[in-house]
Amino acid sequence: MSTPARNQFQTRITVPARQISLADRELSIPTRGITRTSTRSIYMPSRDTSPQRFAPSLITKRTTNVNQSAFPYALPMPPALPHAMTMLLPAPVAPTSVDVLKVEQKQLVLLLPAHNEELIIAETIRSAVAAGQPKADIYVVNDNSSDKTEEIAISLLGANNVLTVERSGKALAVKKAIDKFELESRYVWLHIADADSIFSQDYFRHYRSKLDPKKYAVAVGFVQSLRGNWISTYRALTYTYSQQVTRRVQSHLGMISVFPGPITCFRTDIIKDLEFGGASLTEDFDITLQVHRKKLGKILFIPKAVNFTQDPQSLTDFCKQNMRWQRGFFQGVKKYKIGLHGQRIDISLGYQMLQMLLFLFLLFVWIPYVIAVTGNWLIIPVTIAADIVLNGFIALFASAVAKRWTLIGALPYFYFLRWVEIGIYLIAFVDVIVLKKFQDEVIGWSTAGRRYQLSKQALLDVAK
Repeated sequence: MSTPARNQFQTRITVPARQISLADRELSIPTRGITRTSTRSIYMPSRDTSPQRFAPSLITKRTTNVNQSAFPYALPMPPALPHAMTMLLPAPVAPTSVDVLKVEQKQLVLLLPAHNEELIIAETIRSAVAAGQPKADIYVVNDNSSDKTEEIAISLLGANNVLTVERSGKALAVKKAIDKFELESRYVWLHIADADSIFSQDYFRHYRSKLDPKKYAVAVGFVQSLRGNWISTYRALTYTYSQQVTRRVQSHLGMISVFPGPITCFRTDIIKDLEFGGASLTEDFDITLQVHRKKLGKILFIPKAVNFTQDPQSLTDFCKQNMRWQRGFFQGVKKYKIGLHGQRIDISLGYQMLQMLLFLFLLFVWIPYVIAVTGNWLIIPVTIAADIVLNGFIALFASAVAKRWTLIGALPYFYFLRWVEIGIYLIAFVDVIVLKKFQDEVIGWSTAGRRYQLSKQALLDVAK
């Protein structure tokens, strides 16, 4: 190359401060016409001193714009950096994977909503630990209790695992605790149980062995009455038969009609789709219908996971509790238009209501009509005898399954309490469906008259 040509060749390197890296800087050469783009490779080694540090994935390319007119051939590119000098270059920072930053979720957390539970909450927490739930994964939300519920919970779990909120109602209190403790992000499954729940042996071990987030969105266990007075015996009889027979059928057909408060577990990723502040006297039934209507996933029944609950100790409290349940039932029927959709839950609940109507129709319409036409009054004692035999078989079955032979003793007052429940059912239907009362009831729980200290007899079946 001639000397004049070399004198015409000027080089300008422009590197804006703190904006362009070594691999991105621009080399521009002013000339008189021709523009040529060429590339060269720059090694960007990692801190690894092994021979593999110069892997192809770590090689970047830069573009150099060259204008030349004084000579018709390409400019020679500078040689690559010597091997020793590459050690002085900073190692490239690998992109951070989102999966690496994601906190690993624990499998199961237990949340206990509580309102004036000082008589039993200590036993509830102790039985949960004995049944296989780590104490660190048990939380209590205290719904403005006026007794020592908060103090007892903190003494057993620590202040970090107890939240006290203003009077909110069970469902809204649960939602506040979920948000406060960040349970959705920290756990795969959320188990909600009443603070009067006493867990059976291996309760949570049975749960963990069955939970599969790829198959199910909700799981329910088996609720049973604690040993107690005549009302508890009646409840134990009806609970045993209804769950061992009816719920197994519902589970098989995918139409479980209610997620009972003491035994229900939710996959945490569906919580965002549930409304916890809805106006309902029975929050568990309302959430059940939400899961079905929104098609959030399958429901698993775990009959070996038995949770014992306290029942009212007087007929007055028994009637109050049933009235709340039945009014809440018809609230849900009306709100979610049960029977007007083609889902399985419509079939399940529709069958329950039809069954009650058929029973009343046979008793008050069909049998009187047959007697009037035939004049045969023997139909009445025959019908009564057949019903007694049927219920006797049910009591015998329930006693054998529950291993509590005292359930047979509920037969003498079984009919009385059943007719009390039928009467409450009809009153609730009139109140909610006909008279349109109780449309906006939100705070749907009260523990007055339903909590009592447990005796050794009551604790025979629970985890120790």
